[in-house]
Amino acid sequence: MSQNGVTSFGLGRRMLYVPPALGAPGLTGQEVLTPFPGLGTAAAPAQDGAHLKQCDLLKLSRRQKQLCRREPGLAETLRDAAHLGLLECQFQFRDERWNCSLEGRTGLLKRGFKETAFLYAVSSAALTHALARACSAGRMERCTCDDSPGLESRQAWQWGVCGDNLKYSTKFLSNFLGSKKGSKDLRARADAHNTHVGIKAVKSGHRTTCKCHGVSGSCAVRTCWKQLSPFRETGQVLKLCYDSAIKVSSATNEALGRLELWAPARQGSPAQDLAPRSGDLVYMEDSPSFCRPSKFSPGTAGRVCSREASCSSLCCGRGYDTQSRLVAFSCRCQVQWCCYVECQECVEEELVYTCKH
Repeated sequence: MSQNGVTSFGLGRRMLYVPPALGAPGLTGQEVLTPFPGLGTAAAPAQDGAHLKQCDLLKLSRRQKQLCRREPGLAETLRDAAHLGLLECQFQFRDERWNCSLEGRTGLLKRGFKETAFLYAVSSAALTHALARACSAGRMERCTCDDSPGLESRQAWQWGVCGDNLKYSTKFLSNFLGSKKGSKDLRARADAHNTHVGIKAVKSGHRTTCKCHGVSGSCAVRTCWKQLSPFRETGQVLKLCYDSAIKVSSATNEALGRLELWAPARQGSPAQDLAPRSGDLVYMEDSPSFCRPSKFSPGTAGRVCSREASCSSLCCGRGYDTQSRLVAFSCRCQVQWCCYVECQECVEEELVYTCKH
């Protein structure tokens, strides 16, 4: 969804704005949490009420906006989370027909596709991750390091071992997103389920890290703290969940008096219908092909592909064009005395394959 040149990124059924210029090319997996250009670069909680204005820039519900205004540093963290989730989504789907393009995002979020499920999961995971890291980085006023046993905040800061506060992050996120467990709407139940899949993926990467202190590097004293794994690992977990996502329907649980998600048994299997597991991504509708431009995606025409690995699938049987280009690179490098490296410039022909229109 675009408004005044700014594009929105899904979080629950609300949106967080991200700039339209962000794209998949050049992603390496080493990107750090960085506030968006033009939206401020504060590395510490905003002062003098500036965070109130930053909260107003985000498209949130009235209740979420109130929580944002009470939490200095949250607005920057929300933007960081949207940025992080978008980059990871585009990286994980960079070679697939749907490449997490911002174009068509609004239509996609209104449906119950596998891709919609991934968006909910990666959004909640990114927010969980960003909040926990913001606490340990001192960017939030109401939280600090994790409360690892035997490690006080003062000691943590002194030794530079401030743990990522996942406990605060998940508690705040639950309040921020609100509960949909009692909903009688299938879509709302699925969205809530997929949101918790994202949170669980972050929790699975919460590890204990230790640092030794002592004379000459001895480990006479050891300090341990909790640390989140790189978000790339979380993205890989969620991509595997996407690949094995389960199509669900709904049924009323008479004992509890509420709607439950049910996964039909596979054809030929003796097992009866079962509720999806807590780590399963769920969807309700079969996805479109994403081959041609639609309200869900820009299609695959003009996409760069690998002739050996992806052109056959990515180009949807339309074939691909081959173009050659000259690429310059450093070659025949030698270390000269003293002390620099001298290289020659070589040029080679490179073939580029793009899907036909």
